Amino acid sequence: MPQRRTPHTRSHAAGGTARTGRASSPGRASHTKKNSAAAPKGVAHSVRSSAAPTVGNVRAGRADAPTRRVAEGSRAPKKLPLPGGYEMTLTRRHFLYGAAGVAAIAALGGGAAWAAGQTKDDDALHTLKVPEGAVTQSTSLEEMEDAAEALTLTGSVELPFGSLVWCSDDAVAVCLLPTEIAKPLAQVGVIDLAAGTCTTVIEHAVGEDEGFEIYDVRGNSAGLIWTEADILDGVWRVFCATLSGTTVGTPQLLDEGDANWEMPTLAAAGGYGFWQCLPQLDGNARVEDSLLKRAAFGTTDAEVVYASQGRMGCPPTSCGDSVVFAPRARTNGTYYQVSHMNGATGRVTDAFVLPSSMKPMECGWGTTGLTFAFDGIYNYGDGIANLGTYLPMELPEDGAVSAEAADAAAAGDAPYLPVADTAAGTEAYSAAPWFRFASTPLSAPCWCGNWVVARGSGWVLAVDLAGRRYAKLPLEEGSGDYNDFLASTHVGNRAVTYCNVDHTPIGGEQKKCCLVRIWEPAS
Repeated sequence: MPQRRTPHTRSHAAGGTARTGRASSPGRASHTKKNSAAAPKGVAHSVRSSAAPTVGNVRAGRADAPTRRVAEGSRAPKKLPLPGGYEMTLTRRHFLYGAAGVAAIAALGGGAAWAAGQTKDDDALHTLKVPEGAVTQSTSLEEMEDAAEALTLTGSVELPFGSLVWCSDDAVAVCLLPTEIAKPLAQVGVIDLAAGTCTTVIEHAVGEDEGFEIYDVRGNSAGLIWTEADILDGVWRVFCATLSGTTVGTPQLLDEGDANWEMPTLAAAGGYGFWQCLPQLDGNARVEDSLLKRAAFGTTDAEVVYASQGRMGCPPTSCGDSVVFAPRARTNGTYYQVSHMNGATGRVTDAFVLPSSMKPMECGWGTTGLTFAFDGIYNYGDGIANLGTYLPMELPEDGAVSAEAADAAAAGDAPYLPVADTAAGTEAYSAAPWFRFASTPLSAPCWCGNWVVARGSGWVLAVDLAGRRYAKLPLEEGSGDYNDFLASTHVGNRAVTYCNVDHTPIGGEQKKCCLVRIWEPAS
């Protein structure tokens, strides 16, 4: 175990300062390209701990807090490594954006690093080829006059302004709650979607006394997974814990890393927490594989479930009992492989390969199979080329990864799916009819009953693929330029949206909060 450090003495601004940022505007975060020398040597590794944070509004003791090694050399700048080789100085305002949102902005200016050890399976490579005539555009659908005929608002919850929300099952959503004091900067809450209530379940970072703060969280009815970081040393940690109602079990330390590895992105699937580790572009680990890891909630049994030669295309997405991610295909060149993994088994069950250098911004999974989104435009690819969210109109046939191939891919210390085993899936998806939601994407879609729910260009839309129609969910007055965000990414009978509201009606009182709304299919 690494050695315990002496707690940092910090100077803080006075508490109680009102927040003026918003969760939905990651573009306002400042970031600069790193030009400094490589960070001290070190890589992420699995560790064990039984330390506990504050749970259920009662702050736990810190005697058993996890310890860690002291980084070699001088202390790192007050920077946090981000995807794409960027770094940023963190402030209280940045908690309004969330780790994933800041990372997405940094990635816009970053490029993919060439990874060592590429295999040469070009003869076995098949890429997605969809003609323009096989893609139904959202502009060809009929708009419904009454959105209540599609989805009905069944509940709402008011959270602190600037909160961030994620949902991957029908029972609960998890949220990162900013505070109005200097320490802690953020807390973790759980929203009961049936009751329409939010409970703060983690009030302090496990490593708060060592200078750590909570930066990101995902979860479901079975458990939570979250990251903590100490920006003074550029060190991060990944924790998980079980969840029963609003009771959090003993936190377990799953992983930690230094400035040679970017802070992991997170997902939750069934009874497991997942985290994706990417090497920093200019760090000592830059030629290492990108890794997708998982552990059962409440345990320290961390394992690598996928290894990518080169940087993965986007963060993993929580899709109920499964997770979707985009590793690099094992072949020459840059090809991203959209992959669906069963959360319980850790096996890849479905996959296809995108054309060369087409990098997905988001990936997902629904009743018609794998989905992905581009935030850029390509001058090749036929029907799959423009920005927007893409999903099959119907589930492709005979494209699933065979059980034998999935078992073989999961074996070994560096599990991966050979490119030859993606051919059937790629051909099946190429033959399927597709739908394109022609709008700048911000998140993966979800399925709410028979409706596909997607977000783009300031609106959240409910789409009836079979009926070729859609409805715009009503906006909340005072939600500003960014309006609603879609928190849900799974298949179920509830969809969760949220927006930051700052509105003062004439002659009334100011309303400033994060409004979470819960939707269900109209009967």
